[in-house]
Amino acid sequence: MSSSLYRLPLALFASLLALQAQAKDPQYSAAYSRCMDNSGGVTSSMVQCSGAEFDRQDARLNLNYKAAMGNLQEPQKTLLRDAQRAWIKYRDSNCDLYARLTGGTIDRINSSSCMLEATAQRADELDNIYSVAKEQGENIAAALAESRKASEPESADE
Repeated sequence: MSSSLYRLPLALFASLLALQAQAKDPQYSAAYSRCMDNSGGVTSSMVQCSGAEFDRQDARLNLNYKAAMGNLQEPQKTLLRDAQRAWIKYRDSNCDLYARLTGGTIDRINSSSCMLEATAQRADELDNIYSVAKEQGENIAAALAESRKASEPESADE
C-alpha cells in the first residue's frame, strides 16, 4: 500500500485542528451594521435589522450545508445531517429561552440576536466543514492515483 494512503489520517487530523482554529466571531453584512446604526435603539427596528440579517445568514448556512453534503461520503453525510437536525433543535430551544427570560421587551432583542449569532456561527462552521471535506476528497483522489501508478507494471521501453 502506498505511503500516501497512510498519511491520509494525519492529514485529516491536521485539517480538523485547523477547522477548530478558524472558529471566530461571525461577520455580519454592511447592511446590518447600517440598519442597526439607523435603528435609533428602537426595539422593533433592531429586531427588524436582526431579522433581515438572519435571513442572509440562514441563506448562507443553507448554501454551505449543501456544499458540505456534496463533498462528503457516507457515513459522514448521515452524521452531518443528524448533527444539523440536532443543532437546529438546540438553537431554537436555546433562543426560545432568551425570548422568555425576563418578560421585558429586551427579550425580543436577545432572542433575535441569539438566532442571528448562532446561525452565522453555524454557517461559518459548515463552510469550514466543506473546506475540509473538499480537501480530503482531493487528497484521497491523489493518493489513489499515486497508488494505481505505483502498482502499474513498468513498460519494457524504459
